[in-house]
Amino acid sequence: MGLEIFKMSFLTYLINGLSLGSIYAIIALGYTMVYGIAKMLNFAHGDFIMVGCYVVFTIVSTMGMPPLAGIVVSMLICTIIGVSTEKIAYKPLRNAGSPLAVLITAIGVSYFLQNAALLIFGADTKAFSSVIEWEGISLADGQVKIQGVTIITIIVSVLILIALQTFINKTKSGQAMLAVSEDKGAASLMGIDVNKTISLTFAIGSALAAIAGVLMCSAYPSLTPYTGAMPGIKAFVAAVLGGIGSIPGAMIGGLILGIIEILGKTYISSQLSDAIVFGILIVVLLVKPTGILGKNIQEKV
Repeated sequence: MGLEIFKMSFLTYLINGLSLGSIYAIIALGYTMVYGIAKMLNFAHGDFIMVGCYVVFTIVSTMGMPPLAGIVVSMLICTIIGVSTEKIAYKPLRNAGSPLAVLITAIGVSYFLQNAALLIFGADTKAFSSVIEWEGISLADGQVKIQGVTIITIIVSVLILIALQTFINKTKSGQAMLAVSEDKGAASLMGIDVNKTISLTFAIGSALAAIAGVLMCSAYPSLTPYTGAMPGIKAFVAAVLGGIGSIPGAMIGGLILGIIEILGKTYISSQLSDAIVFGILIVVLLVKPTGILGKNIQEKV
């Protein structure tokens, strides 16, 4: 009887880990696309999540509009913010020669978005109402309850992965992204608009951040100006773990990270779960510095 209870509880925690990992994976996809194509790390990406959550909160909870409208508007606003950030803050530094300049700028954009949210919404924690009303399903005669938001999150992440892979491999814009990721100069000589391609990458990544934010706040219903900070960092870890620049790698890294975090909190220590996550990252990078699906790149000198 005790073993059966352990199996049921372990299955529940595993599914919850997949759900959390799916959220990390969606965020990590934004990181890995921007890095893979623009060769820069947008550390403000986590704060796009927070912006998306506040937009949905305002539209659904304050204005009383349908959740779908909130999600669509959230994606639109995050896309506009992402593209504008790239044009205003990152594009002038693209040829700066040092990636440190872009990194510091990204941190500045992150603080700007957090403080803007503080001024507009205040520091109080908002109770976020889930946009997913489905209660979920029960398995094993009701011993295992899977929340609707958990199932939807996993399904959405898989659909996004498939859609992105199809877009990159089957469309003209996707092929342009691959060309820019290989060599911006050669891509430009072949007639590809590099600036437009990078802007499209930021647009897709920012829209994904909005979706991830809605799913995350639906599963963990609290919202502050700092909501996206730690998930953003963990999603970056997931992208590095899977092999930054690899779309399937971001998905795998996110799922692994989510499972490790939930199981670590449950069976080891909730206070040490973050340390366990980052510790495993260090071990993986010591063994395989490019990540699970990353490729070794030889620099020409």
